[in-house]
Amino acid sequence: MKQKTVVLGVTGSIAAYKACDIISRLKKQGVEVHVILTESGSRFITPLALETIAATPVVTDMFNRETPWEVEHIALAKKADAFLVAPASANFLGKAAHGIADDMLTTTILATHAPILVAPAMNSAMYLNPVVQENIQLLQKRGYRFISPGEGRLACGDTGVGRLAEVEDIVSAVLDALNPRQDLAGVRLLVSAGPTQEALDPVRYITNRSSGKMGYAIAQAAARRGAEVTLVSGPVSLPAPQRVKLVPVVSSDDMFRAVDGAFAGCDALIMAAAPADFTPQNLSGQKIKKQGNGLNLALKNTRDILLAMGQKKEGRILMGFAAESENLAQNAQSKLRRKNLDFIAANDILAQDAGFGVDTNRVTLYDDRGGARDSGSMTKDALADWLLDALWARIQRNRGRAGAE
Repeated sequence: MKQKTVVLGVTGSIAAYKACDIISRLKKQGVEVHVILTESGSRFITPLALETIAATPVVTDMFNRETPWEVEHIALAKKADAFLVAPASANFLGKAAHGIADDMLTTTILATHAPILVAPAMNSAMYLNPVVQENIQLLQKRGYRFISPGEGRLACGDTGVGRLAEVEDIVSAVLDALNPRQDLAGVRLLVSAGPTQEALDPVRYITNRSSGKMGYAIAQAAARRGAEVTLVSGPVSLPAPQRVKLVPVVSSDDMFRAVDGAFAGCDALIMAAAPADFTPQNLSGQKIKKQGNGLNLALKNTRDILLAMGQKKEGRILMGFAAESENLAQNAQSKLRRKNLDFIAANDILAQDAGFGVDTNRVTLYDDRGGARDSGSMTKDALADWLLDALWARIQRNRGRAGAE
């Protein structure tokens, strides 16, 4: 790699010790690292430890006069090819979201034009607090790239989301920012994400637990790699990915029409959505009143979106998902053949590290040539690139075959 420079911000978190590993791995990739350590961060790790690994001075004081000939926060802001904050505390997120610049880290980050990556780490109750989530969403809208925290036992003894993402995932995200792949440039990708809502009456609807995180991660990763992406999304609580055409829908029928309408203009479809399989036979125009003998609900099948697209495939590459609770391989391979797919990513929805609502996933990717590969457990952001790698390999193979003909 041509030498690039990363400015690393380290804030007050017990995970600050992992900054040494991040620095070491980046340096092994030929990256120069400059560290800004906040006052709170210095309570968890010393400047000397970081300086020893980085082999560059660690900045802690906003008014340091050791280099008086340059304005240091501006110099670091200009020097950065990428800016990483890991770990990022709730305090940092709040200040960054509202433009507060009261230390070297927040001042420098306001002055940089480099891509900014943020890896939060904190107690799960803090991370899930609506204020923190609003700050994250605000920063995402401004272009900050978040490396989602993992789940597990936290330093405080609680169990939940909030652990700093795995170091290899953080380093991989930084390297992608420094040298973004553009292998999907010119590829027109259609992605679906999230659940659908099937109305019973003006108040109630049938839905499922899909968060949309997997589909959104795929759309964002594909756009970052140069693809022209259309994202058809059911109702989710996620910010729109950057450089992606977002088509919001509500019902399964809405999703069918949106996907069908965009299908002719795509080269590949990744159907990561979880549209409802059933919808009420009759929609009540008035709120259904509670009755003593309960409610008998008549349901009918919704249209199978992926099956319909597979029937008019015409050279497009189709990737589906199979969320299964039993007989995973058998059910996934049956769907692969029946729906005329190139790939199907099957995951066990009962596994703790996969399925709905969590930030990690594990899939087995089956293809129409009889292949099967296990992704292993990884963040949904990392899995998005893993799946896109398989898609790109198939695109290249198809192009090579077409050229030979």
